Amino acid sequence: MSPDHPVMEIHLSGVVTSDDYADVLVPAIEKALQDREQLRVLVRVGEGFERYTLEAMGADARLGLKHWNGFDRIAVVSDTGWLNTTVRAVSIFVNCPVSVFALGEEDAARRWLVESLGSIHQTDLGDGVLHVQLLGQIDSAVYAAESEDLNAFIRANERFRLLLDLREFDGWQGLGAIGAHFKLVRDHRHLVDRVAIVGDKAWQAIGQRIGRQFIDAPVHYFPANDFDGAKAWLLA
Repeated sequence: MSPDHPVMEIHLSGVVTSDDYADVLVPAIEKALQDREQLRVLVRVGEGFERYTLEAMGADARLGLKHWNGFDRIAVVSDTGWLNTTVRAVSIFVNCPVSVFALGEEDAARRWLVESLGSIHQTDLGDGVLHVQLLGQIDSAVYAAESEDLNAFIRANERFRLLLDLREFDGWQGLGAIGAHFKLVRDHRHLVDRVAIVGDKAWQAIGQRIGRQFIDAPVHYFPANDFDGAKAWLLA
């Protein structure tokens, strides 16, 4: 594991038992977490992999719950169909981004573990209007890095009007990112005067209705081709 990007690689083969967790995996992960808050993990399921025992599945669940915030990203490299399907289904309930790769795509998995998945750009448009652009797939670390800039803008302006630009937004990575998003909304919902949402996907338009339930201010959705209309509405 490198200091900048602590990636742990785990290789599975044969029958995985609870003893494998107790004797090998759990001690290795807990030792690694003594030196850092979170790990990025690559799990390679080799061609010789047969199955998990029920006890091993239980040990895996306990490990995940015990270190719920201990994983930053998880990449699974596998050609085992049922396992890949299970990982994809469970990933929406995991607190960090999870991605599945085929055997032979180990290098792609390693790149995914260390690359930037998404970003948030903030631009002061003047007159108390902040343009916040969400790009790519956002994880919880991005919100943590941007929250202070948002707070600084609010402190420096007498009013706060938000232009939330979702035109290049591909969604959140894991429950942790969704939780960070709603925490940010909750912490600032009494401070914003007006919110314009600009997007190009049907589900993004629903944000107008959801936003009105959380934010004590007018919220309006604009289609992607009416970006100037959104700015004009905020500046009015």
